[in-house]
Amino acid sequence: MKNLKFLIVMDDIKTINYKKDTTLAMLWAIDERGHTANYCQINDLWLKNGELHIDSQSVKTFKNPEHFYDLGEKATQKATDFDVIIMRKDPPFDMKFLYSLYLLEYAQRAGVLVLNNPQSVRDCNEKLFATQFAHLMTPTTVSQKQSHIREFISEHKDVIVKPLDGMGGMGIFRLTADSPNIGSTLEMLTQLETLPIMAQKFIPEIKDGDKRILIVGGKPVDYCLARIPAEGETRGNLASGGRGVAMPLSVRERELAETVAPVLMEKGLYFVGLDVIGGQITEINVTSPTCVREIDDQCGTQIAHDFIAFVESLVKK
Repeated sequence: MKNLKFLIVMDDIKTINYKKDTTLAMLWAIDERGHTANYCQINDLWLKNGELHIDSQSVKTFKNPEHFYDLGEKATQKATDFDVIIMRKDPPFDMKFLYSLYLLEYAQRAGVLVLNNPQSVRDCNEKLFATQFAHLMTPTTVSQKQSHIREFISEHKDVIVKPLDGMGGMGIFRLTADSPNIGSTLEMLTQLETLPIMAQKFIPEIKDGDKRILIVGGKPVDYCLARIPAEGETRGNLASGGRGVAMPLSVRERELAETVAPVLMEKGLYFVGLDVIGGQITEINVTSPTCVREIDDQCGTQIAHDFIAFVESLVKK
């Protein structure tokens, strides 16, 4: 395999968490497999006469928490100077994020391999995309109208409500039929009935963990990360204080992943995080899924290496 030139589009590298960052694992794998990498942020993408240009820096990474990267001088290159562009910018999925996906499509049309497919990232909202597999989910509704959400709460008694564009457990509330704050919670989340939100029947098995299943190149990783809520907390997200425990996939969890995987491959979504509670899908994360480091550390896997090997196979084709 020839040496490939990668561009990683991500958040400011100075701000990442050395112990947990999945993008850092990808950068290590790129280097260890003999390739080179450049780094940029979304504000470094720009068009000139219909061609995508990038103000990027070479990046060298190290397994040293005190000094884990070196950056070269920033220079402008055409997108076509790269073999592979990996989009790893974290949400929120705002207009800046959306514009960056439009710009990355210029690279894709020029023949550069861009992962995940920008159009599919744009199309597959992480909450709504899951509802394409409604038969594999807990009862779910999406609406901006209080009347519909209240009817859903009355029917199911115990529900989770959340925004469609959140991450890390942000904006997630648990409401029961007798909750005194239903009105104010829904007013806030729907921005006075102008913004749709998601409501899902509460799944008691959250106590056993909100399980992140990684699907890499259409194949589920053999281990998931169960994000177990802290005492007195409904959310299992690690950003909300959850504890990450890696464990083998159950038969049901593997079935869910293998059901979703062909659709992901068809859409060019090659690195995806499937969220499962109690054997039911809750979300499908396509922007910048995490949990690689925790699973690798606990199970001895090399998920980022597997992903970069898959990317190499795509380039060969």
